[in-house]
Amino acid sequence: MPARYHLRFQIHPGADALADAAALAKFCADASVDEVVLLLDAEELYSGHVSGAAEDLWFDTAAGAREILLDAGIEVSLNPWVTVGHADRGRRDTLGFAPMVSPTGQVATAQASFACPRWRQWVTAHYGRFAELGFRVLWIEDDFRYHNHAPLHWGGGFEPLMLQRFAELTGEQPTREQLVAAVTAPGPPHPWRARLQQVWRTAQLEVARLLADTVAERSGGRSQLGLMSSWLDTTSVEGRDWPALFDALAVNGRASHRPHFAPYTDAPGRELSFSVWTLELQRALRPAGVASEPEIENWPHTAWSKADTQTWSEMVAAQLAGSDALLLNVHPMHARRADRYPRVGELLLRSRPALDWIAERQPHDPVTDGVYVPFKQDTAAHVHTRTADLDELAAGPGPAADFLLRSGVPITANPAPVAVLFGQLARALSDQELRQLLGGGLLLDGTAAVVLAERGFGPLIGLREAQLVGRDQQTTEGPYAAEELLEADDPGALGMLLSVNVQPALARLLPVDGVRLWSRVVTPDGRYWGAGRFGHSNTLGGRVAVLAATDTDELPYSDDGQSLLHAMIRFLEGDRPRLPLVSGGPYLIPQLSRVDGGHRLAVANGGADPARPRVHCPQPPAQPPRATLLAPLAPPGPVAAELVGRHMTIDQDLSGRGWLLLDWE
Repeated sequence: MPARYHLRFQIHPGADALADAAALAKFCADASVDEVVLLLDAEELYSGHVSGAAEDLWFDTAAGAREILLDAGIEVSLNPWVTVGHADRGRRDTLGFAPMVSPTGQVATAQASFACPRWRQWVTAHYGRFAELGFRVLWIEDDFRYHNHAPLHWGGGFEPLMLQRFAELTGEQPTREQLVAAVTAPGPPHPWRARLQQVWRTAQLEVARLLADTVAERSGGRSQLGLMSSWLDTTSVEGRDWPALFDALAVNGRASHRPHFAPYTDAPGRELSFSVWTLELQRALRPAGVASEPEIENWPHTAWSKADTQTWSEMVAAQLAGSDALLLNVHPMHARRADRYPRVGELLLRSRPALDWIAERQPHDPVTDGVYVPFKQDTAAHVHTRTADLDELAAGPGPAADFLLRSGVPITANPAPVAVLFGQLARALSDQELRQLLGGGLLLDGTAAVVLAERGFGPLIGLREAQLVGRDQQTTEGPYAAEELLEADDPGALGMLLSVNVQPALARLLPVDGVRLWSRVVTPDGRYWGAGRFGHSNTLGGRVAVLAATDTDELPYSDDGQSLLHAMIRFLEGDRPRLPLVSGGPYLIPQLSRVDGGHRLAVANGGADPARPRVHCPQPPAQPPRATLLAPLAPPGPVAAELVGRHMTIDQDLSGRGWLLLDWE
């Protein structure tokens, strides 16, 4: 089945609306677009929550455009621009909604509280009215959240109505200041944090159920709801329960999901790692029956915001993730006439050959493989803070996933023999879950190692002592500066240095005797400061690898660093190595899946220069893999692949943001 394009576009109310809709229908036919998602009262046209004659005008515009598009054979969905509201931006509420209030007491001028009864009546009536037209999906924007509501610091959720709900739940009546202080208090979490998250979660689920019931009734079951989502770590701060939210939104057991997975503007190719892991981790949280339509967006204006090459590479990442459709936001919100942007049509037509090739060969729900990256949706409830800031509660899988993917190590959201656990995510796992991971292969950063040692797992991770030392904290030896390599596959690398000079903190590690020490941390004058990276075999039959670094985003990438990480992964695999590891250039980002009883390794070149991927496969196939090169905006083509010992290679370069697909039995 070919890839599906769902194009988000806004038809402006007015005398030209029907002509603009006809032009849009022709554009879609020419650009092979399957569905239009009509934007409603969005961005520059938004003056506040719409009602009365203004809503009537939008309703008539949407109804007329829908008929023209359906007559042209194009499916139609609807994307109202706001639920509670994205940002104030000078707008003012005119409907009497209880406004959002930030942790610091800022009061929004155009954004409503989830607890406001008047707003709940408005949003259900608004969605219900448009549901009567029978759109396939009515989308809920990503303002359906508590965080990120400019100009409020962090966001909302501290309104008097919410504080009242908190009091009803707990029997206690703290002021906003007292509640914020408790929720963000340094050290172990105060019980009020989980209680506040429960209040937020309950209010959001109530609204979701109201919307689902209303849309089901007013559409006669013809329409379903879709949800755009934000980052996993920030939604964890809100206490979001992903399966419960999708269940609440489901109409006749169906819902849709529009994951945010890529930057809106130009970004280095290495950011493709974010796209790969975000799609993978959100897939694991999405219940069966929920369709995935990732958001392809270059906001606010076409290729002036994001190069077509980057957009194409992100579309490929989404298609490789088994997406049901690609939701395209590639026109300006105020474009009016789609045919004024022929380059957008060219982008879609030039992208389709590669996307169709993948769609016809990639399973809808691919079974991925790699290093297991666990994530608990309630992680923020367990985080220990250092400052009184809600942002510090955001702890997610990103640093670990980026560190692995950018070094050529595939990852998965499925349990696997080797796992990775970085940062305060380690606090969210139970003792039983940790023991299970420790019985296999487990990669830890310095923060996670200190957390596990505090929880009594020191002997199982090979540590006598561990403590975090801040960058400006004084020690007898002096400041930490670099890791000195003590073991390497390349003898010439012995004694070479890997910088830890800009780490905000480092774990001071004292390993037990007999560990495998890959590096040691040294001061600027070469004095020993502590263990850098080491491996340990424990009494559970598992293997653990620990690095002292606490912020892998601030570790410089290099050939030596990649080789060291690959050696650590092979150590963790023990006597059953199996994962293909990619080298041959900077930022060669892999995605590994099982397809038709075999394996498919997709490799994106996240660097700007051409590269020749080299794949070390400890269990090589009998024959060289089938290799397909996906060059940006070009049709896919076969490329010769070689199998030399345990290494797979190809005989030509992979361009920046290009993808290589290797298939073998």
